[in-house]
Parts: sequence; C-alpha cells; structure tokens
Amino acid sequence: SVILQDDTRLKARVIGRDAKTDLAVLKVNSKKKLSFVKFGNSDKSRVGDWVVAIGNPFGLGGTVTAGIISARARNIKMGPYDDFIQSDASINKGNSGGPMFNTAGEVIGINTAIYSPSGGSVGIGFAIPSNLAEPIIAQLKKFGRARRGWLGVRIQTVTSELAESLGLEKARGALVADVTKGGPAEISKIKIGDVILKFDGKPITEMRSLPRFVAESTVGKRVKIEVWRKGRSVNLYARLGEFPESQPLRRTRIDEKQKNEETSVNVLGLSLAAINDELRNRFKLNKGTKGIIITDVKINSPASEKGITPGSIIRSIGVAQKRVSSPGGVRVLVESARKAKRKSLLFLIERGGSSRFVALRLSK
Repeated sequence: SVILQDDTRLKARVIGRDAKTDLAVLKVNSKKKLSFVKFGNSDKSRVGDWVVAIGNPFGLGGTVTAGIISARARNIKMGPYDDFIQSDASINKGNSGGPMFNTAGEVIGINTAIYSPSGGSVGIGFAIPSNLAEPIIAQLKKFGRARRGWLGVRIQTVTSELAESLGLEKARGALVADVTKGGPAEISKIKIGDVILKFDGKPITEMRSLPRFVAESTVGKRVKIEVWRKGRSVNLYARLGEFPESQPLRRTRIDEKQKNEETSVNVLGLSLAAINDELRNRFKLNKGTKGIIITDVKINSPASEKGITPGSIIRSIGVAQKRVSSPGGVRVLVESARKAKRKSLLFLIERGGSSRFVALRLSK
C-alpha cells in the first residue's frame, strides 16, 4: 500500500523493477485524481545549482532539505551504469526513492545513496539522474523489465602505457579484452585488441562511458562504431542485441606458428613454460588448457608491478595480437619489439577465465 500526505492509504503493485539501477515502478489505484511532478533534463544541471530533496528520513514523512549539486557523473562502484548526481542536501535512511528537484520544480534525480561513516548525513548524497532513469522507467512500464542494448564485449581502461603500445596519441576509448561468441560485436567484426573510440557518434573519452551508451540504446538498432585497429581508425556497423541476464564470455583466437621452440624462457621478469599435465595440476587448470603459462614472476619487475601472478596464461602479444605457441616465441616477439625501439609491448593475459590487456615496459 501507499500512504499519501493526508494519510490516505491506496493500493499499489509493482509492475517492474531493475536491480542494476535500483529502480522500480509502482502502479497506484485511486478513485480521485492525483497530482504529479514532471522530470527535467538532468544534463542541463550544473555543479553549484541549488536542489531540493524530499523523502521520509527515519520515517519522518515529507521532509524537505536543500543544498547544491556538488558533482556530476560520479562513479561510486554500485553498478556498471554509475552516473550519479552528488549533492550536499541532507539525505538519510528513508530518503531513497524520493525526488530531487531543481529550482524550476522539475525532478532531475531520484535519491538513492549516501556516503557516511556514521549512517547519518555528512553532506555526501547521490541521486540517479532523470535522463538515466526516464528510459528505464518507460521500459519497466511497457515490458515489466529493463531492455538494454547489448554489444557483447568485455572492455578495459586504456592507460597511457597501453595507448603508447597501441599507437594512440593519448589514452582514450575502451579496449576490447574479450568478444562474446555469436554476439553483435563478433558478427560486426569487432576484434580483441580493438579500441572503441566512438559509439553511435558519441566519443568514448573514458572506458566506463561505453556500457552506459550501449545500455541506453534501443535493442535492434544499427549503430556505427569507430575503432582503432593496428594504427588506424576503422568504421564498423553493429546491430545491437538485448542484454542477456548471464552470458558466458569466450575468446577469439589468432594462430601463428613460431620457429623458436624453446620449452621454457625467462623474459621481462617472467618465467614461461608450455602447459603440460604437471603444470595443469600445479596451477589447477582445466583439462585441455593449452598455451604459454607464467610459472614465476620476478619481484620488482615490470610484470609484478602490473599485478601479473604465476598461473596466468599468455594468450597473444603485440598490437596485431599474435598468438604464440611456445615460450621461445615470446622471446622472439620481445626482441623484435626492442629492435624496433618500442617502449612497451602489449600482452593479453588470462587468469581464472578472465582476460585483460597489459603493457609491459621493455627496458632491460
């Protein structure tokens, strides 16, 4: 049930909820006409603008507090689509779900979380922007669930070292670390090692922007995607799917024979060996796992600084993402990069079924 300010109790039911954004839609049945408020454009809000928050802190219904917008686009690691408005208006337990108004009387946010060492307000509260909430609410009303666009890639941040290894003039975009088998990205020829620079005309200035842009897109929409590949810009087109609840990630493979067949080497602070039964047992690898495994990492080496640990597997190397078949093949590629006077070399490292790109310094 829902209780109005005049203590009227109305029946309500949930018609849809979305855990990823912590939003739900209730349908309220009433014989009398109810007043309502309108959403505003949260993208027009600026840091320093005055806002008013309304809620029921500690059960005190209809409490109004005021403050300013302290920051926008905050990522507080609550989920993959974090883009919160931060405010210093007093928000406490019970404010969640309440509106945040601008001075025009428009709802530009939905109060959802606070930072607090005590559990009470310390002037750091967060609201879901109206421009993020509105399309989700519309989908919950229509479908009873959120229907998000899906590209089918796993991405990581492009650091300055990775940018140098990939030939980018500066760190930007989202680096594709994995491609889902049969997903829209694979069908559109997006490859591991590509850096997505633009999605549907929107520049990807930082990695975390891409999941939100994709999720906000219409399922089935054909979008233009600009990627950085082997030192040049490439335009591709993908038709977005619908984000699945659970989707196993699998990797594409690039095979290349290596002439150097050394069975173990030490390079860049890494001790490398071809995977055999003994190593599978030692590092508890799945049966049938093949490739080059890291058996040891030298302390204070470039590899240890990047968090690489024994038991990790090298899947591919370099901008072209060459797949190596022997430890000696790794040495060949490292020496070749040094001769070309490269500062670092790109590695695709797998650990526990999860892959990530790492740029290792080549200084001896």
